[in-house]
Amino acid sequence: MGAIIKRELSAYFTSPVGFVYLGAVYFLSGIFLLTGALMAGSADIRPVFSSLLSVIMFLTPVLTMRLMSEDRRRRTDQLLLTSPVTLGAIVLGKFLAAAVVYAAAVSVTLVYAAVLSFFASMNWAIIFGNYIALLLAGLAFISIGQFISSLTESQAIAAIGTFAAVLGILFLEALPLIVPSPAVSAIISQLSFTMRFTPITSGILSVSNLFFFVSVCAIFLFLTTRALEKRRWS
Repeated sequence: MGAIIKRELSAYFTSPVGFVYLGAVYFLSGIFLLTGALMAGSADIRPVFSSLLSVIMFLTPVLTMRLMSEDRRRRTDQLLLTSPVTLGAIVLGKFLAAAVVYAAAVSVTLVYAAVLSFFASMNWAIIFGNYIALLLAGLAFISIGQFISSLTESQAIAAIGTFAAVLGILFLEALPLIVPSPAVSAIISQLSFTMRFTPITSGILSVSNLFFFVSVCAIFLFLTTRALEKRRWS
């Protein structure tokens, strides 16, 4: 699996994808820091985290669009499918490579906090809570994007499909406003990314909320593995 991770990380940075993704996150997070904290004379960087959540939801397709579809387009997927590496290891290796790039992107928020700590007192419980929440949400989005990428050989279709899935998640959050039903509200409260995300940002690391994001990753990694297995035998 280590070879898969190295191969995918190399692919990110031998093409513009990795640099574009990191550059976009660093640039936008810097803008959020400037406008949300520094210009107000505040060391509270929670607005940076909340703004970055919206950014990563729409940048995730850039990170995941090539994960599975590129091998399929170049017909190198057959080499992977017939290699001694298990399908689960292939899927997990690709996922972890994307996760490393993503973590490198959002970890800039910890750098901001460390620098600001020289000038003001920082609430590290809140900062780490926001960071963990952002990390978990991003990993869930990556797993969804990877699954969609496994269904097509077109990176464009994979990107559009992931973007549509993100919009679907946003629509799901608004469903109780459209269908004011207690039953619908109860179901959505269990499936809502926002309702799982928000308590973690307050430093409340409940097992149920952590398990929710881990479960989303596990489900979509499993579905991606099944999609590869279907291609292996087709």
